[in-house]
Amino acid sequence: MDAIYLLIFMGAVVAVGFLVVFFISVKNGQFDDAETPAIRILFDDGTKKESSQKEEKKDKASKNTKE
Repeated sequence: MDAIYLLIFMGAVVAVGFLVVFFISVKNGQFDDAETPAIRILFDDGTKKESSQKEEKKDKASKNTKE
């Protein structure tokens, strides 16, 4: 019977620990935006392509002025 009381007590301690960690994470803003990370992969990030295209145009322009 003592083992059951010990297991109930330990289960309650673990549950309270998880509850405290949950409230801390909510307070720190961990769950503010739950939807954007899931759909971020669907959007094309064109900044790398645009910057490389601009650099290529600058290189071509500088080569044309040197010739």
